[in-house]
Amino acid sequence: MNQTNAMVQKLWNFATVLRDDGISYGDYVEQLTYLVFLKMDYERTLPPFELNSDIPQEWNWESLLSLDGVDLEIHYRNLLEALSKTTGLIGLIFRKSQNKIQNPALLKRLINLIHDGGKQSWLSMSVDVKGDIYEGLLEKNAQDTKSGAGQYFTPRVIIDAMVEIMKPTPNDTIFDPACGTGGFLLSAYSYIHKNYRLNKEEEKRVKEEALGGCELVSNTARLCVMNMYLHNIGGEESPIEVNDSLLGTPTKHYSMVLSNPPFGSKSAIKIINEDGKEDKDSVSYQRDDFWATTSNKQLNFVQHINSLLEINGRAAIVVPDNVLFENGAGETIRKKLLENTDLHTILRLPTGLFYAQGVKANVIFFDRKGASEEVSTKETWIYDLRTNQHFTLKRSPMKKKDLEDFIKCYNPDNRHKRVETDRFKKFTYDEIIKRDNTNLDIFWLKDDSVEDSADLPEPKVLIEDILENLEYVKSEFEEIYEELNK
Repeated sequence: MNQTNAMVQKLWNFATVLRDDGISYGDYVEQLTYLVFLKMDYERTLPPFELNSDIPQEWNWESLLSLDGVDLEIHYRNLLEALSKTTGLIGLIFRKSQNKIQNPALLKRLINLIHDGGKQSWLSMSVDVKGDIYEGLLEKNAQDTKSGAGQYFTPRVIIDAMVEIMKPTPNDTIFDPACGTGGFLLSAYSYIHKNYRLNKEEEKRVKEEALGGCELVSNTARLCVMNMYLHNIGGEESPIEVNDSLLGTPTKHYSMVLSNPPFGSKSAIKIINEDGKEDKDSVSYQRDDFWATTSNKQLNFVQHINSLLEINGRAAIVVPDNVLFENGAGETIRKKLLENTDLHTILRLPTGLFYAQGVKANVIFFDRKGASEEVSTKETWIYDLRTNQHFTLKRSPMKKKDLEDFIKCYNPDNRHKRVETDRFKKFTYDEIIKRDNTNLDIFWLKDDSVEDSADLPEPKVLIEDILENLEYVKSEFEEIYEELNK
């Protein structure tokens, strides 16, 4: 086993040690973020780089190495507090930082592990290896967090398929208004590098200007920034903004938006549009650029993403089923999408992809169009990857090959030349607008499990489902038990 692989294994093993000591994967990744950043910043000051550091000497990586016991714990706590008050990338990474590893012996072990006796340089590690370490731990954190954002952690296979279809170029500006830990942005960056030979100027632009995002939760934004930093993305300023994306009308527009906005029924803040409707019990803000007033978070993100796009800008968004069928504001927004954008493709995703059980989601693809008297959507193609498909997170996860037929049918090289198949059907604007509530939750395949109750899945498949659901219920009860003990 080479040194780098040994480092990967050590970090994984230590995560388990800390887990047994009551420290979550999320807290571990957070502390790893702080310490790895300090170590890499220190490495940049050494030959052959010999660059200046923005971190004061009293709070740098070296300041941790000679300390142990209570002195180390106190110094580390003071270091985090001091760096949290700085600006730029450092300020964002250390924003509201706290020491969660309060056992000095475990903290010392982690510092020694990262330092590795000076043998292992984090800067010299390949981007892929650093990314694998970090993203593996982030995914473990999502599995560990059965409530909150973790339950909707977007599977890598879905992200990569969406990016492959959207075909980002070095000239694109790509934004994710609910970027989480940065999965879409990293995948787009990787796609550009695999498919284009960039000159120095293009490389600098893609690295420092092409990618951006917004994230509401500080801890998640920190993980995203560090994830991007480990992949060599970003300039002196952070590419990620910590804010509520829905707060106001965008001041900047983008050629591409890739996103899986947070699920959940209500926005924390009630949206008010130009018709002046408001909920008196809610904090409110004005969005004259929205088509409808609603407290539905996903419908607001759909409207917001449309506002973020340049004319002819393209979007691919993961949305739950309610976006396709909810009446009232939902119907208004779907009609406006059909009129003002080219809503050309919908992918019906199977269940079993998210850590939240039973989530039914879709990917909608649309291009923003300019003002016109004609309706922009002439036809919408729907691919049904849900009916009679069976996936689970652990025992039967979705793989790249499961999306190959959809990518082929989508025809990314020329989506205007498509062919209908059993799973891929075309619906004209006239057909859709005649449906009750302009319902886009359209399916046509026979569901074998519904049509014939005797035609049940194989016993092995049923047992997999039962086991996975039992694991989920067990974890929910464990969380409740832990809360009661607190």
